[in-house]
Amino acid sequence: MQVSTVVLYGAAAAFAITSADAAYFDYKRRSDPNFRKSLKKEKKLHAKQQRAEANAQNESQRERLREAVRKAQAEGFPTDVEEKEAYFMSEVARGETLCSEGPDSAVEAALCFYRALKVYPQPNDLISIYDKTVPKHVLDLLAEMLAVDRTVISDDDEAGHIE
Repeated sequence: MQVSTVVLYGAAAAFAITSADAAYFDYKRRSDPNFRKSLKKEKKLHAKQQRAEANAQNESQRERLREAVRKAQAEGFPTDVEEKEAYFMSEVARGETLCSEGPDSAVEAALCFYRALKVYPQPNDLISIYDKTVPKHVLDLLAEMLAVDRTVISDDDEAGHIE
C-alpha cells in the first residue's frame, strides 16, 4: 500500500469516528433528559465561575486604585502657582502618553490625570474636558479614583456655592 492511501484511509476513519461521535452526542442531547439537565448544570456552573472571576478582578482593580490614590495623596501636591502649572502640564502629558500605549497602562494614565485634576483650580471644568479627550476605559478608572477621594469635587462645589 502506498503512503497516500494509508493517509486517506486514516483521514476517512477519523472523519467517520468524529461524525459518529457528533451524531451520538446530538442524539443523547435530544433524547436523554438527564443528559440535558447535566449540560444545563454545567453551563450554569461555568457562568457562575465566570461571574466570580470577574468580580474578583474588579475588586482587585478597585483595591489597586484605592492604593494608588492613597499613595498620590501621601506624596503630596505642589502649593506654589508656578509649580502647580508645571506639575499639571507634566502629569497631563504623561497621562496622554500612557493612554496611547494601550490598555495595559490605563491605571497609570488615570493616576496621572487624577494628579493633574488635584492641582487644577476648577476640577469640574477639567472633568468636562477629560470627557471629550480621554478614552472611556481610562475615564472610568478616573471616576473610581474620584469616588475614593471626594475632596476634588466637593472642594470645587463649596467654592461654587460661596461665589
